[in-house]
Amino acid sequence: MSKSISLFFVCGLLSIGLLTAENPIYLNKKYSVEKRVNDLMNRMTLEEKVGQMCQYVGNQHIRATENNMTSEEMQKSDTYAFYPGLHSSDIEALAAKGLISSFTKVLTAEESNYLQAIVQKSRLKIPFLNARGGMHGDAQAFGTTVYPTPITLASSWDTTIVYKIAKETAKEMRVNGCVWNFAPNFDVSTDARWGRIGETFGEDPFLVTQLGLKMLKAYQEPADGNAINMIANAKHFIGGGKSVNGTNAAPVSIDERTLREIYLPPFKAAIEAGVSSIMAAHNELNGVPCHANKLLLTDIARSEYGFNGIYVSDWMDIEYVESKHHVAENMKEASYQAIMAGMDMHMHGPGFFEPVLELVKEKRISEMRIDESVRRILTAKFKLGLFEQGVLDTKVRDSVLFHKNHQQTALEAARKSIVLLKNEKNILPLVKGKYKNILITGPNANNQAINGDFADKQPDENVTTIVEGLKQIDPTCNFDYFNVGDIPHKLNSELIAEAKERATKAELAIVVVGEVSSRWDWKNRTCGESADRAEINLFGLQPQLVSAIAESGTPVILVLVNGRPNSVEEIQKKIPAIIEAWEPGCKGGIAVAEIIFGDVNPSGKLPITIPRSSSQISITYNHKPTHFWHPYLDIPASTPLYPFGFGLSYSTFKYENLQLNKKEINANENVTASIDITNTSNITGDEIVQLYLRDKVSSASRPVKELKGFQRISLEAGEKKTVRFEIKPEMLKFYDVNMKWTSEPGEFVVMVGKSSNDKDLKTLNFTLK
Repeated sequence: MSKSISLFFVCGLLSIGLLTAENPIYLNKKYSVEKRVNDLMNRMTLEEKVGQMCQYVGNQHIRATENNMTSEEMQKSDTYAFYPGLHSSDIEALAAKGLISSFTKVLTAEESNYLQAIVQKSRLKIPFLNARGGMHGDAQAFGTTVYPTPITLASSWDTTIVYKIAKETAKEMRVNGCVWNFAPNFDVSTDARWGRIGETFGEDPFLVTQLGLKMLKAYQEPADGNAINMIANAKHFIGGGKSVNGTNAAPVSIDERTLREIYLPPFKAAIEAGVSSIMAAHNELNGVPCHANKLLLTDIARSEYGFNGIYVSDWMDIEYVESKHHVAENMKEASYQAIMAGMDMHMHGPGFFEPVLELVKEKRISEMRIDESVRRILTAKFKLGLFEQGVLDTKVRDSVLFHKNHQQTALEAARKSIVLLKNEKNILPLVKGKYKNILITGPNANNQAINGDFADKQPDENVTTIVEGLKQIDPTCNFDYFNVGDIPHKLNSELIAEAKERATKAELAIVVVGEVSSRWDWKNRTCGESADRAEINLFGLQPQLVSAIAESGTPVILVLVNGRPNSVEEIQKKIPAIIEAWEPGCKGGIAVAEIIFGDVNPSGKLPITIPRSSSQISITYNHKPTHFWHPYLDIPASTPLYPFGFGLSYSTFKYENLQLNKKEINANENVTASIDITNTSNITGDEIVQLYLRDKVSSASRPVKELKGFQRISLEAGEKKTVRFEIKPEMLKFYDVNMKWTSEPGEFVVMVGKSSNDKDLKTLNFTLK
């Protein structure tokens, strides 16, 4: 090639930016994401590529951990981090070299800006992904709006309010620096012993899917000129809510049929909706750790379902492939297994980088395989607009966090989510002014347990406790608050005796009990991540507290604040009213008070079955026909304490005139089910109408009923509405005896009603020809 031609060729490359250090293609937003990614990857060293697969926790989190926990406690923790022998300045040096791709636990805009400035010192100036879990608001950050937890929101059966909360959450997280939200949780949870029930949408795959997809959509919708607003994360892939003993990260054994019919559908729907990332589960699945499970991560999710986003490990779970599961000899082998199974990013710390470099240099992992992961990660960064918008304006942040509109959304969600479980002789709602002296007591009456797990302690003025809510709603009443402490296991007989004595002088008692998921008080939690229980009754002496007050002769309204179902089998026989508030968020105290006094008509329905005891853990509404073939001798095996879909109202609703527009259909036809619902009371109320189906005879056994639709409707006093459900061919399909996804000719039962309980359902049949 002549010198003139060579010079012409080089000049041509310069003109389009490929060789221009000052104006590279990847820093020019007029080019497509694909071209920018290609340009950037062509400039990267192997070390810089592997660095893009590495996540660390932020320095402020490490300092706080070192100040508040012992070394032994930190070693056992799944949420607090430190790196022995690695100073904060060492972490900053790695970031300045471009060897850190993401930080988690960076909770303020100021720290985010500080770290982005350090990253900008690197050769290629690749911004980092700020990531954390914001499942019910950016609740781990201080001064934010804390919405009801997912299990609480699921009780609303309201996809609109879930979408609205997710939009507002994304807004608060972005102004606080976070662009990667480890949510929504698509786990199907059926074991009430598991401490993480509160961060899920419950036991039904259809309900989990519908609510999760709305949350996912709201997080990832385009905003501010960027292709996506946030990276959403479907977690935990898969089966954590079905461990062998109900504890977090314990082994999971699920047969292929159950896996594909119950646990995979929500994740499949998330992938089809374009979820940007998936987090693998702590547990093993059928003997293989999920973080090293090629069948799960690659064969099913990528090859079969078409997932093209980022896989991120959960907290130190690549390390646990070696140290907990013992299927790898060392971290190098664990890293090899995880990457070859499909993993893209390590959470968290320095143990991943060097082993991966060695594996590539030894040619056990190809650089092409590393490129696949890096391409996914860089694509997300470009779509988020991080190369153009890395630095945050803290003034904007201050005008967004805990905005009055967000507070109102939190209150509205709590109102719709609280479930009335019992209301004997219509003791509720209370009439304002009728009672002059009401006792309030219980561990959760006046604390921030209402905010649930994955929430930091918020400013007191931002959280309305139940005591504060009651005083606000009825200022004329003398509320006698007796403080028995915030920690259930520290409740003692002396406090119980005094509470009983105080109750004898009151006209009514409101007792607030349940669980404590408060992450900032890690040692005293009874619920939440890694806070699992062998029993599901009220913790400690709380049952004795409720019983003692009931024995005083004073009527008791029991309010449950909890992140998992609690069995109150014996207690409920002694008291006239029970309210399941779950963890209703920063405005939960107002919502509970409004329901007690009738300012709000309760409308929530259970998204999970409440068993009578731990012996009934396996009970779910969608069980197989032989599940109770031979009942227990000592408890009513087939009936839970409260069934899935159950919830009372101050209104009464009449269901009648269930109709189907066809009695026979072909495989490609729809059936329309319609039913008339009348509010037969004098109180306006909301009702959640539920559609269930059953395949009467099939080549492989099918559940006795499956939720296939729901509608939340509002009815004025005396008003009647006709509700219609479209039953589509896909709703009739299942995995047949040969594991083929199909529908079979035969009879189907349509059930419509106010809960999954048979006595609450109207039924008709149709035939698939």
